[in-house]
Amino acid sequence: MTDVRENLTWELLGTATRELAERVAEDGYEPDIILSIARGGVFAAGALAYALDVKNLHLVNVEFYTGVGTTLEMPIMLAPVPNVIDFTDKKVLVADDVADTGKTLKLVRDFCEGAVADVRCAVIYEKPQSSVKCEYVWKYTEDWINFPWSVLPPVVTREGQILDA
Repeated sequence: MTDVRENLTWELLGTATRELAERVAEDGYEPDIILSIARGGVFAAGALAYALDVKNLHLVNVEFYTGVGTTLEMPIMLAPVPNVIDFTDKKVLVADDVADTGKTLKLVRDFCEGAVADVRCAVIYEKPQSSVKCEYVWKYTEDWINFPWSVLPPVVTREGQILDA
């Protein structure tokens, strides 16, 4: 990991998600559902939902990163896990902030595969090592990203917030 960092501001987030939505629209993809990967994907998913006029927004909680550059061995979905029966015959756009290793996106994409009509991924950033190549990417980078929602430490630190499902 280098000291070079991407710095996404709240204002730039608005620009990034709008341009990302334009790419989805220009491609002719009309998702029925936007499936957000929490926590970082919530911001992208909400903005995409408004820009693409999609009212059906769902969330899946996935735990993978435990700190800057540290992860669990494999990502896991935390309860409650969405019921894919509700997604049958739907086009699903999976939204996240970054495709870094791709492991989180792969978990969610595999969860949807075969249970939905079509699944595609949209991210603000994609890194070259990502095992999932997203259909919609705002920017490609090799750098660590400072996101506006996670650049500052928590106001409080609570024990038991990881893997408590």
